[in-house]
Amino acid sequence: MAASCPLPVTPDLPTLRANLQGLLQFLRDALSISNAHTVDFYTESVWEELVDLPPETVLAALRKSASEAEARPSETRPLVEAEGEAGMTDFPKIFSETSQKLVSVEAFALAAKYYSVQNLGICTPFEQLLVALRGNQNQRIGENQKAVEFMNMKKSHEVQAMSELISSIADYYGIKQVIDLGSGKGYLSSFLSLKYGLKVYGIDSSNTNTHGAEERNRKLKKHWKLCHAQSRLDVNGLALKMAKERKVQNKVKNKADIEEVFNNSPTNQEKMSTSDTLPDFSGSVISNIRNQMETLHSQPHQEENLCFENSFSLINLLPINAVEPTSSQQIPSRETSEANKERRKMTSKSSESNIYSPLTSFITADSELHDIIEDLEDCLMVGLHTCGDLAPNTLRIFTSNSEIKGVCSVGCCYHLLSEEFENQHKERTQEKWGFPMCHYLKEERWCCGRNARMSACLALERVAAGQGLPEKIIMNYYEKYKPRMNELEAFNMLKVVLAPCIETLILLDRLCYLKEQEDIAWSALVKLFDPVKSPRCYAVIALKKQQ
Repeated sequence: MAASCPLPVTPDLPTLRANLQGLLQFLRDALSISNAHTVDFYTESVWEELVDLPPETVLAALRKSASEAEARPSETRPLVEAEGEAGMTDFPKIFSETSQKLVSVEAFALAAKYYSVQNLGICTPFEQLLVALRGNQNQRIGENQKAVEFMNMKKSHEVQAMSELISSIADYYGIKQVIDLGSGKGYLSSFLSLKYGLKVYGIDSSNTNTHGAEERNRKLKKHWKLCHAQSRLDVNGLALKMAKERKVQNKVKNKADIEEVFNNSPTNQEKMSTSDTLPDFSGSVISNIRNQMETLHSQPHQEENLCFENSFSLINLLPINAVEPTSSQQIPSRETSEANKERRKMTSKSSESNIYSPLTSFITADSELHDIIEDLEDCLMVGLHTCGDLAPNTLRIFTSNSEIKGVCSVGCCYHLLSEEFENQHKERTQEKWGFPMCHYLKEERWCCGRNARMSACLALERVAAGQGLPEKIIMNYYEKYKPRMNELEAFNMLKVVLAPCIETLILLDRLCYLKEQEDIAWSALVKLFDPVKSPRCYAVIALKKQQ
Protein backbone atom coordinates (compact mmCIF):
# COMPACT_ATOMS: atom_id res chain seq x y z
CA MET A 1 0.00 0.00 0.00
CA ALA A 2 1.29 3.45 -0.91
CA ALA A 3 2.37 5.88 1.82
CA SER A 4 -0.72 7.92 2.52
CA CYS A 5 -2.48 10.22 4.94
CA PRO A 6 -5.46 9.05 7.02
CA LEU A 7 -8.61 8.87 4.93
CA PRO A 8 -11.16 11.65 5.58
CA VAL A 9 -13.61 11.10 8.42
CA THR A 10 -17.10 10.34 7.12
CA PRO A 11 -20.50 10.31 8.87
CA ASP A 12 -21.18 7.14 10.85
CA LEU A 13 -24.24 4.94 10.42
CA PRO A 14 -26.32 6.49 13.27
CA THR A 15 -25.80 9.95 11.79
CA LEU A 16 -26.87 8.79 8.34
CA ARG A 17 -29.94 7.07 9.76
CA ALA A 18 -30.88 10.26 11.59
CA ASN A 19 -30.64 12.14 8.29
CA LEU A 20 -32.82 9.49 6.66
CA GLN A 21 -35.39 9.81 9.44
CA GLY A 22 -35.72 13.57 8.93
CA LEU A 23 -35.78 13.22 5.14
CA LEU A 24 -38.58 10.65 5.28
CA GLN A 25 -40.58 12.93 7.53
CA PHE A 26 -40.43 15.65 4.88
CA LEU A 27 -41.02 13.31 1.93
CA ARG A 28 -44.12 11.69 3.44
CA ASP A 29 -45.98 14.88 2.60
CA ALA A 30 -43.90 16.12 -0.32
CA LEU A 31 -43.59 12.90 -2.32
CA SER A 32 -47.14 13.21 -3.69
CA ILE A 33 -45.91 16.17 -5.79
CA SER A 34 -43.10 14.13 -7.34
CA ASN A 35 -45.36 11.14 -7.94
CA ALA A 36 -47.95 13.18 -9.84
CA HIS A 37 -47.55 12.49 -13.54
CA THR A 38 -47.75 15.40 -15.96
CA VAL A 39 -50.75 13.87 -17.69
CA ASP A 40 -52.51 13.48 -14.32
CA PHE A 41 -51.83 17.14 -13.70
CA TYR A 42 -54.52 17.94 -16.27
CA THR A 43 -56.82 14.94 -16.21
CA GLU A 44 -57.04 14.59 -12.41
CA SER A 45 -56.86 18.28 -11.37
CA VAL A 46 -53.65 17.63 -9.47
CA TRP A 47 -52.97 21.29 -8.78
CA GLU A 48 -56.15 21.78 -6.80
CA GLU A 49 -55.52 18.50 -4.98
CA LEU A 50 -51.92 19.19 -3.93
CA VAL A 51 -51.33 22.96 -3.85
CA ASP A 52 -53.36 25.52 -1.90
CA LEU A 53 -51.81 28.50 -3.67
CA PRO A 54 -52.21 30.15 -7.10
CA PRO A 55 -49.42 29.26 -9.57
CA GLU A 56 -48.30 32.89 -9.82
CA THR A 57 -47.59 32.89 -6.07
CA VAL A 58 -45.63 29.62 -6.34
CA LEU A 59 -43.50 30.87 -9.24
CA ALA A 60 -42.80 34.19 -7.54
CA ALA A 61 -41.78 32.43 -4.32
CA LEU A 62 -39.49 29.96 -6.11
CA ARG A 63 -37.82 32.73 -8.09
CA LYS A 64 -37.30 34.75 -4.92
CA SER A 65 -35.87 31.71 -3.15
CA ALA A 66 -33.47 31.06 -6.01
CA SER A 67 -32.26 34.65 -6.12
CA GLU A 68 -31.76 34.71 -2.34
CA ALA A 69 -29.81 31.47 -2.45
CA GLU A 70 -27.58 32.90 -5.16
CA ALA A 71 -27.00 36.08 -3.17
CA ARG A 72 -26.32 34.25 0.13
CA PRO A 73 -24.93 30.81 -0.75
CA SER A 74 -23.39 30.29 2.70
CA GLU A 75 -26.78 30.39 4.48
CA THR A 76 -27.59 26.74 3.96
CA ARG A 77 -29.74 25.88 6.99
CA PRO A 78 -32.02 28.80 7.84
CA LEU A 79 -34.91 26.63 9.05
CA VAL A 80 -33.04 24.31 11.34
CA GLU A 81 -31.53 26.44 14.07
CA ALA A 82 -33.92 25.07 16.69
CA GLU A 83 -34.40 21.58 15.32
CA GLY A 84 -33.05 18.34 16.71
CA GLU A 85 -30.56 15.90 15.26
CA ALA A 86 -33.16 14.06 13.22
CA GLY A 87 -34.09 16.99 11.01
CA MET A 88 -36.86 19.48 10.53
CA THR A 89 -39.94 19.21 12.70
CA ASP A 90 -41.98 22.29 11.76
CA PHE A 91 -43.86 20.67 8.87
CA PRO A 92 -47.27 22.29 9.40
CA LYS A 93 -45.74 25.48 8.00
CA ILE A 94 -45.06 23.67 4.74
CA PHE A 95 -48.17 21.52 4.38
CA SER A 96 -51.63 21.93 5.81
CA GLU A 97 -52.33 19.60 8.73
CA THR A 98 -55.87 18.97 7.53
CA SER A 99 -55.73 18.93 3.72
CA GLN A 100 -52.01 18.02 3.35
CA LYS A 101 -51.82 20.67 0.62
CA LEU A 102 -48.76 22.82 0.10
CA VAL A 103 -49.26 26.14 1.88
CA SER A 104 -45.76 27.63 2.13
CA VAL A 105 -43.54 27.56 -0.95
CA GLU A 106 -40.74 29.39 0.86
CA ALA A 107 -40.57 26.73 3.58
CA PHE A 108 -40.89 23.98 0.96
CA ALA A 109 -37.91 25.33 -1.00
CA LEU A 110 -35.78 25.71 2.13
CA ALA A 111 -36.62 22.21 3.32
CA ALA A 112 -35.77 20.74 -0.09
CA LYS A 113 -32.46 22.58 -0.03
CA TYR A 114 -31.72 21.38 3.49
CA TYR A 115 -32.17 17.73 2.55
CA SER A 116 -29.79 17.82 -0.43
CA VAL A 117 -26.58 15.78 -0.34
CA GLN A 118 -24.36 18.82 -0.41
CA ASN A 119 -26.13 20.60 2.43
CA LEU A 120 -26.47 17.68 4.85
CA GLY A 121 -22.71 17.50 5.25
CA ILE A 122 -22.52 13.85 4.21
CA CYS A 123 -20.36 14.46 1.12
CA THR A 124 -16.56 14.02 1.25
CA PRO A 125 -14.61 16.63 -0.77
CA PHE A 126 -12.99 15.13 -3.87
CA GLU A 127 -9.65 16.92 -3.46
CA GLN A 128 -9.42 15.99 0.21
CA LEU A 129 -9.82 12.32 -0.68
CA LEU A 130 -7.18 12.52 -3.42
CA VAL A 131 -4.66 14.09 -1.05
CA ALA A 132 -5.29 11.35 1.53
CA LEU A 133 -4.92 8.56 -1.03
CA ARG A 134 -1.72 9.96 -2.53
CA GLY A 135 -0.03 10.97 0.69
CA ASN A 136 3.29 12.62 -0.14
CA GLN A 137 3.42 11.20 -3.64
CA ASN A 138 3.39 13.41 -6.69
CA GLN A 139 0.51 13.30 -9.10
CA ARG A 140 0.52 10.29 -11.34
CA ILE A 141 2.51 10.45 -14.50
CA GLY A 142 0.60 11.80 -17.46
CA GLU A 143 -2.14 13.49 -15.53
CA ASN A 144 -2.22 16.43 -17.89
CA GLN A 145 -3.00 14.33 -20.95
CA LYS A 146 -6.24 15.74 -22.29
CA ALA A 147 -9.13 13.43 -23.11
CA VAL A 148 -11.13 15.99 -25.03
CA GLU A 149 -9.51 14.80 -28.26
CA PHE A 150 -11.22 11.43 -27.88
CA MET A 151 -14.71 12.22 -26.52
CA ASN A 152 -17.23 15.00 -26.06
CA MET A 153 -16.86 17.63 -23.35
CA LYS A 154 -19.27 15.98 -20.88
CA LYS A 155 -17.69 12.55 -21.20
CA SER A 156 -14.19 14.01 -21.06
CA HIS A 157 -15.04 15.82 -17.82
CA GLU A 158 -16.41 12.62 -16.29
CA VAL A 159 -13.65 10.30 -17.46
CA GLN A 160 -10.77 12.52 -16.38
CA ALA A 161 -12.16 13.07 -12.87
CA MET A 162 -13.17 9.46 -12.28
CA SER A 163 -10.00 7.92 -13.73
CA GLU A 164 -7.91 10.19 -11.52
CA LEU A 165 -9.71 8.90 -8.45
CA ILE A 166 -9.62 5.25 -9.54
CA SER A 167 -5.89 5.37 -10.28
CA SER A 168 -5.26 6.91 -6.85
CA ILE A 169 -7.25 4.14 -5.15
CA ALA A 170 -5.37 1.54 -7.22
CA ASP A 171 -2.07 3.02 -6.06
CA TYR A 172 -3.32 3.10 -2.47
CA TYR A 173 -3.94 -0.65 -2.55
CA GLY A 174 -1.17 -1.57 -4.98
CA ILE A 175 -3.78 -2.95 -7.39
CA LYS A 176 -3.35 -3.29 -11.16
CA GLN A 177 -6.70 -4.80 -12.21
CA VAL A 178 -9.97 -2.88 -12.67
CA ILE A 179 -13.43 -4.18 -13.58
CA ASP A 180 -15.63 -1.60 -15.28
CA LEU A 181 -19.29 -2.64 -15.11
CA GLY A 182 -21.64 -1.20 -17.72
CA SER A 183 -18.57 -0.04 -19.64
CA GLY A 184 -20.60 0.97 -22.70
CA LYS A 185 -18.37 2.48 -25.39
CA GLY A 186 -15.27 1.89 -23.28
CA TYR A 187 -14.18 5.48 -22.74
CA LEU A 188 -13.33 5.07 -19.05
CA SER A 189 -11.80 1.62 -19.54
CA SER A 190 -9.57 2.77 -22.40
CA PHE A 191 -8.43 5.83 -20.48
CA LEU A 192 -7.58 3.82 -17.36
CA SER A 193 -5.59 1.37 -19.46
CA LEU A 194 -3.72 3.76 -21.74
CA LYS A 195 -3.10 6.60 -19.33
CA TYR A 196 -2.60 4.83 -16.03
CA GLY A 197 -1.26 1.46 -17.14
CA LEU A 198 -4.06 -0.54 -15.52
CA LYS A 199 -5.40 -3.88 -16.71
CA VAL A 200 -9.09 -3.25 -17.31
CA TYR A 201 -11.97 -5.58 -18.03
CA GLY A 202 -14.94 -3.67 -19.40
CA ILE A 203 -18.18 -5.64 -19.05
CA ASP A 204 -21.33 -4.58 -20.88
CA SER A 205 -24.56 -6.43 -21.62
CA SER A 206 -24.67 -5.14 -25.20
CA ASN A 207 -22.64 -7.05 -27.76
CA THR A 208 -22.84 -4.02 -30.01
CA ASN A 209 -21.21 -1.89 -27.34
CA THR A 210 -18.48 -4.50 -26.79
CA HIS A 211 -17.53 -4.67 -30.47
CA GLY A 212 -17.73 -0.90 -30.77
CA ALA A 213 -15.49 -0.50 -27.72
CA GLU A 214 -12.88 -2.85 -29.23
CA GLU A 215 -12.74 -0.86 -32.45
CA ARG A 216 -12.73 2.46 -30.63
CA ASN A 217 -9.92 1.29 -28.37
CA ARG A 218 -7.86 0.20 -31.39
CA LYS A 219 -8.17 3.65 -32.93
CA LEU A 220 -7.53 5.30 -29.60
CA LYS A 221 -4.28 3.34 -29.13
CA LYS A 222 -3.10 4.45 -32.54
CA HIS A 223 -3.88 8.08 -31.76
CA TRP A 224 -2.30 7.73 -28.32
CA LYS A 225 0.99 6.50 -29.85
CA LEU A 226 1.05 9.48 -32.19
CA CYS A 227 0.55 11.80 -29.21
CA HIS A 228 3.42 10.11 -27.39
CA ALA A 229 5.69 10.40 -30.41
CA GLN A 230 4.98 14.12 -30.60
CA SER A 231 5.55 14.38 -26.83
CA ARG A 232 9.00 12.82 -27.21
CA LEU A 233 9.89 15.30 -29.92
CA ASP A 234 8.65 18.21 -27.83
CA VAL A 235 10.53 17.09 -24.74
CA ASN A 236 13.78 16.35 -26.53
CA GLY A 237 13.63 19.65 -28.38
CA LEU A 238 13.03 21.62 -25.22
CA ALA A 239 15.63 19.66 -23.24
CA LEU A 240 18.24 20.09 -25.99
CA LYS A 241 17.64 23.83 -25.94
CA MET A 242 18.05 23.82 -22.18
CA ALA A 243 21.23 21.77 -22.49
CA LYS A 244 22.75 24.21 -24.96
CA GLU A 245 21.92 27.15 -22.73
CA ARG A 246 23.47 25.35 -19.79
CA LYS A 247 26.56 24.57 -21.82
CA VAL A 248 27.03 28.26 -22.61
CA GLN A 249 26.48 29.17 -18.98
CA ASN A 250 29.08 26.59 -17.89
CA LYS A 251 31.63 27.96 -20.35
CA VAL A 252 31.17 31.45 -19.00
CA LYS A 253 31.35 30.25 -15.41
CA ASN A 254 34.47 28.13 -16.00
CA LYS A 255 36.22 30.98 -17.76
CA ALA A 256 35.44 33.24 -14.83
CA ASP A 257 36.76 30.61 -12.40
CA ILE A 258 40.03 30.31 -14.30
CA GLU A 259 40.54 34.04 -14.40
CA GLU A 260 39.80 34.27 -10.70
CA VAL A 261 42.35 31.58 -9.89
CA PHE A 262 45.10 33.22 -11.92
CA ASN A 263 44.29 36.69 -10.62
CA ASN A 264 44.48 35.41 -7.07
CA SER A 265 47.64 33.30 -7.63
CA PRO A 266 50.68 34.44 -5.55
CA THR A 267 53.84 35.86 -7.18
CA ASN A 268 57.00 33.76 -7.42
CA GLN A 269 58.29 35.40 -4.27
CA GLU A 270 55.04 34.68 -2.45
CA LYS A 271 55.02 31.12 -3.73
CA MET A 272 58.54 30.58 -2.46
CA SER A 273 57.65 31.88 0.97
CA THR A 274 54.41 29.98 1.24
CA SER A 275 55.28 26.73 -0.48
CA ASP A 276 55.28 24.94 2.82
CA THR A 277 51.76 26.05 3.76
CA LEU A 278 49.72 26.39 0.54
CA PRO A 279 48.81 23.60 -1.94
CA ASP A 280 49.85 23.71 -5.57
CA PHE A 281 46.78 25.13 -7.39
CA SER A 282 48.24 24.25 -10.78
CA GLY A 283 47.95 20.59 -10.04
CA SER A 284 44.46 20.61 -8.50
CA VAL A 285 41.94 23.36 -9.19
CA ILE A 286 43.37 24.55 -12.50
CA SER A 287 43.87 21.06 -13.86
CA ASN A 288 40.35 20.15 -12.77
CA ILE A 289 38.91 23.19 -14.52
CA ARG A 290 40.92 22.36 -17.64
CA ASN A 291 39.60 18.81 -17.60
CA GLN A 292 36.03 20.06 -17.33
CA MET A 293 36.54 22.41 -20.28
CA GLU A 294 38.08 19.66 -22.37
CA THR A 295 35.21 17.32 -21.49
CA LEU A 296 32.65 19.78 -22.80
CA HIS A 297 34.44 19.92 -26.14
CA SER A 298 35.54 16.32 -26.51
CA GLN A 299 32.36 14.31 -25.76
CA PRO A 300 30.05 14.30 -28.79
CA HIS A 301 27.13 12.76 -26.85
CA GLN A 302 27.26 15.13 -23.94
CA GLU A 303 24.34 17.14 -25.28
CA GLU A 304 22.24 13.99 -25.48
CA ASN A 305 23.08 13.15 -21.88
CA LEU A 306 22.11 16.63 -20.79
CA CYS A 307 18.99 16.32 -22.85
CA PHE A 308 17.79 13.31 -20.91
CA GLU A 309 18.95 14.75 -17.61
CA ASN A 310 16.69 17.72 -18.15
CA SER A 311 13.86 15.66 -19.59
CA PHE A 312 13.32 13.98 -16.23
CA SER A 313 12.03 17.24 -14.85
CA LEU A 314 9.39 17.25 -17.58
CA ILE A 315 8.21 13.69 -17.17
CA ASN A 316 5.43 14.52 -14.76
CA LEU A 317 3.80 16.65 -17.43
CA LEU A 318 3.52 13.77 -19.89
CA PRO A 319 1.60 10.52 -20.32
CA ILE A 320 3.14 7.16 -19.45
CA ASN A 321 5.96 6.17 -21.86
CA ALA A 322 6.00 9.65 -23.38
CA VAL A 323 9.80 9.65 -23.14
CA GLU A 324 11.73 6.43 -23.60
CA PRO A 325 15.57 6.48 -23.87
CA THR A 326 16.63 4.75 -27.09
CA SER A 327 19.57 3.07 -25.38
CA SER A 328 20.88 2.51 -21.90
CA GLN A 329 23.93 4.64 -22.70
CA GLN A 330 21.75 7.72 -22.87
CA ILE A 331 20.54 7.40 -19.29
CA PRO A 332 22.71 9.44 -16.94
CA SER A 333 24.38 7.65 -14.06
CA ARG A 334 23.24 10.23 -11.52
CA GLU A 335 20.89 9.28 -8.70
CA THR A 336 17.26 9.60 -9.75
CA SER A 337 14.33 10.72 -7.65
CA GLU A 338 11.61 8.39 -6.41
CA ALA A 339 9.26 9.74 -9.04
CA ASN A 340 11.74 8.85 -11.79
CA LYS A 341 12.23 5.36 -10.37
CA GLU A 342 8.47 4.92 -10.43
CA ARG A 343 8.40 6.14 -14.03
CA ARG A 344 11.05 3.62 -15.06
CA LYS A 345 9.14 0.90 -13.26
CA MET A 346 5.99 1.89 -15.11
CA THR A 347 7.68 1.97 -18.51
CA SER A 348 9.43 -1.34 -18.03
CA LYS A 349 6.22 -3.23 -17.24
CA SER A 350 5.02 -5.98 -19.51
CA SER A 351 2.77 -4.67 -22.27
CA GLU A 352 0.18 -7.19 -21.10
CA SER A 353 -0.29 -5.37 -17.80
CA ASN A 354 -2.02 -2.34 -19.26
CA ILE A 355 -4.58 -3.84 -21.63
CA TYR A 356 -8.29 -3.24 -22.01
CA SER A 357 -10.48 -6.28 -22.63
CA PRO A 358 -14.14 -5.60 -23.52
CA LEU A 359 -16.46 -8.46 -22.52
CA THR A 360 -20.16 -9.09 -23.06
CA SER A 361 -22.17 -10.33 -20.09
CA PHE A 362 -25.42 -9.43 -18.36
CA ILE A 363 -24.52 -8.63 -14.75
CA THR A 364 -26.83 -9.36 -11.82
CA ALA A 365 -26.24 -9.31 -8.07
CA ASP A 366 -25.50 -13.05 -8.25
CA SER A 367 -23.07 -12.95 -11.20
CA GLU A 368 -19.97 -15.07 -10.61
CA LEU A 369 -16.97 -13.06 -11.73
CA HIS A 370 -14.68 -16.09 -11.97
CA ASP A 371 -16.91 -17.38 -14.76
CA ILE A 372 -16.44 -14.14 -16.67
CA ILE A 373 -12.81 -13.25 -15.89
CA GLU A 374 -10.41 -16.21 -15.76
CA ASP A 375 -7.46 -14.33 -14.27
CA LEU A 376 -9.46 -12.50 -11.59
CA GLU A 377 -7.15 -11.10 -8.92
CA ASP A 378 -7.26 -8.35 -6.31
CA CYS A 379 -9.07 -5.55 -8.13
CA LEU A 380 -11.28 -2.50 -8.05
CA MET A 381 -14.85 -2.45 -9.35
CA VAL A 382 -16.07 0.74 -10.98
CA GLY A 383 -19.10 1.97 -12.87
CA LEU A 384 -19.67 5.31 -14.58
CA HIS A 385 -23.39 6.06 -14.84
CA THR A 386 -24.55 2.50 -14.39
CA CYS A 387 -28.26 2.35 -15.16
CA GLY A 388 -31.03 1.24 -12.83
CA ASP A 389 -30.31 -1.88 -10.78
CA LEU A 390 -26.74 -2.21 -12.07
CA ALA A 391 -25.57 0.44 -9.59
CA PRO A 392 -26.89 -1.33 -6.45
CA ASN A 393 -25.84 -4.70 -7.89
CA THR A 394 -22.32 -3.32 -8.29
CA LEU A 395 -22.26 -2.66 -4.54
CA ARG A 396 -23.63 -6.14 -3.78
CA ILE A 397 -21.00 -7.82 -5.96
CA PHE A 398 -18.33 -5.75 -4.23
CA THR A 399 -19.43 -6.84 -0.77
CA SER A 400 -19.68 -10.53 -1.72
CA ASN A 401 -16.32 -10.98 -3.50
CA SER A 402 -13.10 -11.02 -1.50
CA GLU A 403 -10.98 -10.15 -4.54
CA ILE A 404 -12.70 -6.77 -4.96
CA LYS A 405 -10.90 -4.39 -2.61
CA GLY A 406 -12.64 -1.16 -3.55
CA VAL A 407 -15.64 0.19 -5.42
CA CYS A 408 -16.42 3.50 -7.11
CA SER A 409 -19.95 3.68 -8.48
CA VAL A 410 -21.80 6.58 -10.09
CA GLY A 411 -25.38 5.57 -10.79
CA CYS A 412 -28.05 7.03 -13.06
CA CYS A 413 -31.50 6.25 -14.49
CA TYR A 414 -33.20 6.03 -11.10
CA HIS A 415 -36.54 5.44 -12.82
CA LEU A 416 -35.26 2.02 -13.93
CA LEU A 417 -34.64 0.86 -10.35
CA SER A 418 -36.74 -2.03 -9.12
CA GLU A 419 -38.52 -1.27 -5.82
CA GLU A 420 -39.26 -3.98 -3.30
CA PHE A 421 -42.35 -2.30 -1.81
CA GLU A 422 -43.90 -1.02 -5.05
CA ASN A 423 -46.95 -2.88 -6.40
CA GLN A 424 -46.93 -5.28 -3.44
CA HIS A 425 -50.25 -6.76 -4.48
CA LYS A 426 -48.56 -8.36 -7.50
CA GLU A 427 -46.90 -11.76 -7.24
CA ARG A 428 -43.13 -11.37 -7.47
CA THR A 429 -40.22 -13.79 -7.56
CA GLN A 430 -37.37 -11.27 -7.44
CA GLU A 431 -35.22 -11.53 -4.29
CA LYS A 432 -32.75 -8.64 -4.63
CA TRP A 433 -34.11 -5.22 -5.41
CA GLY A 434 -32.58 -1.98 -6.56
CA PHE A 435 -34.28 -0.04 -3.74
CA PRO A 436 -34.17 -0.07 -0.80
CA MET A 437 -30.86 -1.65 0.17
CA CYS A 438 -30.27 -0.61 3.79
CA HIS A 439 -31.96 -2.11 6.85
CA TYR A 440 -33.61 1.11 7.98
CA LEU A 441 -35.56 1.73 4.77
CA LYS A 442 -36.45 -1.95 4.54
CA GLU A 443 -37.87 -1.79 8.05
CA GLU A 444 -39.84 1.31 7.04
CA ARG A 445 -41.00 -0.54 3.91
CA TRP A 446 -40.34 2.70 2.08
CA CYS A 447 -41.41 3.14 -1.53
CA CYS A 448 -40.68 6.14 -3.74
CA GLY A 449 -42.69 5.22 -6.83
CA ARG A 450 -41.64 5.36 -10.44
CA ASN A 451 -42.73 8.93 -11.10
CA ALA A 452 -40.78 10.16 -8.06
CA ARG A 453 -37.72 8.22 -9.17
CA MET A 454 -38.14 9.72 -12.63
CA SER A 455 -38.25 13.21 -11.14
CA ALA A 456 -35.04 12.44 -9.19
CA CYS A 457 -33.30 12.50 -12.56
CA LEU A 458 -34.24 16.16 -13.07
CA ALA A 459 -31.23 18.47 -12.88
CA LEU A 460 -31.83 21.42 -10.57
CA GLU A 461 -28.40 22.91 -11.33
CA ARG A 462 -29.06 22.82 -15.06
CA VAL A 463 -32.41 24.47 -14.58
CA ALA A 464 -30.80 27.20 -12.49
CA ALA A 465 -28.20 27.65 -15.21
CA GLY A 466 -30.90 27.87 -17.87
CA GLN A 467 -29.99 24.53 -19.47
CA GLY A 468 -32.98 22.37 -18.50
CA LEU A 469 -36.69 22.93 -17.77
CA PRO A 470 -39.18 24.01 -18.12
CA GLU A 471 -39.32 24.89 -21.85
CA LYS A 472 -38.50 21.52 -23.45
CA ILE A 473 -41.22 19.59 -21.62
CA ILE A 474 -43.73 22.40 -21.47
CA MET A 475 -43.65 23.27 -25.18
CA ASN A 476 -45.08 19.85 -26.06
CA TYR A 477 -48.28 20.85 -24.30
CA TYR A 478 -48.09 24.54 -25.09
CA GLU A 479 -50.77 24.88 -27.76
CA LYS A 480 -53.34 22.70 -26.04
CA TYR A 481 -52.88 24.00 -22.52
CA LYS A 482 -51.70 27.53 -23.11
CA PRO A 483 -54.29 29.03 -20.74
CA ARG A 484 -52.81 26.94 -17.90
CA MET A 485 -49.19 27.67 -18.74
CA ASN A 486 -48.37 29.15 -15.34
CA GLU A 487 -49.81 26.14 -13.55
CA LEU A 488 -47.74 23.72 -15.59
CA GLU A 489 -44.56 25.74 -15.16
CA ALA A 490 -45.09 26.04 -11.41
CA PHE A 491 -45.92 22.33 -11.14
CA ASN A 492 -42.74 21.29 -12.94
CA MET A 493 -40.60 23.69 -10.93
CA LEU A 494 -41.90 22.20 -7.67
CA LYS A 495 -40.83 18.77 -8.92
CA VAL A 496 -37.42 20.10 -9.94
CA VAL A 497 -36.85 21.68 -6.52
CA LEU A 498 -37.79 18.41 -4.83
CA ALA A 499 -35.63 16.23 -7.12
CA PRO A 500 -32.37 16.50 -5.10
CA CYS A 501 -34.16 15.21 -1.99
CA ILE A 502 -35.21 12.01 -3.75
CA GLU A 503 -31.72 11.52 -5.13
CA THR A 504 -30.40 12.07 -1.59
CA LEU A 505 -32.70 9.30 -0.36
CA ILE A 506 -31.39 6.85 -2.96
CA LEU A 507 -27.75 7.72 -2.32
CA LEU A 508 -28.15 7.58 1.47
CA ASP A 509 -29.73 4.15 1.09
CA ARG A 510 -26.65 2.90 -0.76
CA LEU A 511 -24.20 4.49 1.64
CA CYS A 512 -26.02 3.08 4.67
CA TYR A 513 -25.93 -0.37 3.06
CA LEU A 514 -22.13 -0.11 2.80
CA LYS A 515 -21.82 1.18 6.37
CA GLU A 516 -23.72 -1.92 7.54
CA GLN A 517 -21.06 -4.29 6.11
CA GLU A 518 -18.48 -5.50 8.63
CA ASP A 519 -15.48 -5.89 6.30
CA ILE A 520 -15.62 -2.36 4.88
CA ALA A 521 -13.05 -0.01 6.38
CA TRP A 522 -14.17 3.24 4.74
CA SER A 523 -17.11 4.45 2.66
CA ALA A 524 -18.33 7.83 1.47
CA LEU A 525 -20.26 9.91 -1.04
CA VAL A 526 -17.99 12.05 -3.19
CA LYS A 527 -19.05 14.75 -5.63
CA LEU A 528 -16.92 13.92 -8.67
CA PHE A 529 -18.41 16.10 -11.40
CA ASP A 530 -19.73 19.56 -12.09
CA PRO A 531 -23.52 19.00 -11.82
CA VAL A 532 -24.20 21.41 -14.69
CA LYS A 533 -21.98 19.37 -17.02
CA SER A 534 -22.97 16.01 -15.53
CA PRO A 535 -26.10 16.06 -13.27
CA ARG A 536 -25.55 12.58 -11.82
CA CYS A 537 -22.35 13.70 -10.16
CA TYR A 538 -22.09 11.70 -6.90
CA ALA A 539 -19.93 8.59 -6.52
CA VAL A 540 -20.50 5.95 -3.87
CA ILE A 541 -17.04 4.81 -2.80
CA ALA A 542 -15.97 2.06 -0.40
CA LEU A 543 -12.69 0.39 0.56
CA LYS A 544 -12.32 -2.93 2.32
CA LYS A 545 -10.16 -3.61 5.34
CA GLN A 546 -6.56 -4.57 4.63
CA GLN A 547 -5.84 -8.26 5.24
